[in-house]
Amino acid sequence: MTRRYRFLLSPTWLGWLGLCTLFALACVFLAQWQIDRRDQALEEIGRVVSNYDEDPVSYSEVRELFHDPSADDEWTVTRVTGEYLEDETRLVRNRAHAGSIGYEQLVPFSVAGTDDVVVVSRGWLPTDSADGSRPAYMPQPPEGEVEMVMRLKPGEPEIDRDAPAGQLASVDLDEYATEVDRDLVLGAYGQMASEDPAPEETPQQLARPELDEGPHLSYSMQWYAFGLLGFVGWGYAARVQARHDELSDEEDDLDDGRHRAAGVPRQERLREARRRQRLRSGRLTDEDVEDAWTEEHLLRR
Repeated sequence: MTRRYRFLLSPTWLGWLGLCTLFALACVFLAQWQIDRRDQALEEIGRVVSNYDEDPVSYSEVRELFHDPSADDEWTVTRVTGEYLEDETRLVRNRAHAGSIGYEQLVPFSVAGTDDVVVVSRGWLPTDSADGSRPAYMPQPPEGEVEMVMRLKPGEPEIDRDAPAGQLASVDLDEYATEVDRDLVLGAYGQMASEDPAPEETPQQLARPELDEGPHLSYSMQWYAFGLLGFVGWGYAARVQARHDELSDEEDDLDDGRHRAAGVPRQERLREARRRQRLRSGRLTDEDVEDAWTEEHLLRR
């Protein structure tokens, strides 16, 4: 390290460098967090692309998935025959759809030929405008034997939030089973795609998941850039300090007996030191050029 930058070894400057390092580490952590979120979004997109539009398979082929699903099983399409248990219908409150908040209608479905009772989300219901505590309408599922196509969705975690009677805070299958006092399939539930016979009135079908990874990649790059800017700022401050020290040295050189005797103010001596530095570096201002011309053509006559 040159003598010019020896001040960087002082406790103050080393302390600032340490703060820059801590800031950079925090930025790296936040950038990695955004990358992890992007990876999760890409995994979800992959599951939608792989499963959402596939031809339905029989329930017997995917029965175990409803009991013990993995993340890759989400959106698996299955065809199932059975009967709705309408009396045990529940509403999931505070569900977003198309920019609005409403309810999701859940109805248990007894699968024919098995003892399984699978929870089915029949779709979304808007909130009543006059009374926000209930849906605007309550469509009834078809009676008797129903052939349905549905997509597998893992059950949701419990939410520490109260819900009115007949409603749930989330698609918490364990809580649902406790409320209806029935052995439900607890691993996953079905999101209805179609049902036959089709009733006259149905809930609004939930929207297809968007294939959008979000802005996480750009955010991660921004955090990396912020971490780098901390060191850039530290280096710029060091450069300014070094130049300031040079000017102080120049001022000391000019501050000899002749200047003191002549009574040259300190501000003028500092201005002269800065001018000499610009002359050495070749970066002259218009004022420097005018001063040089005046000194050469007028003052020396």
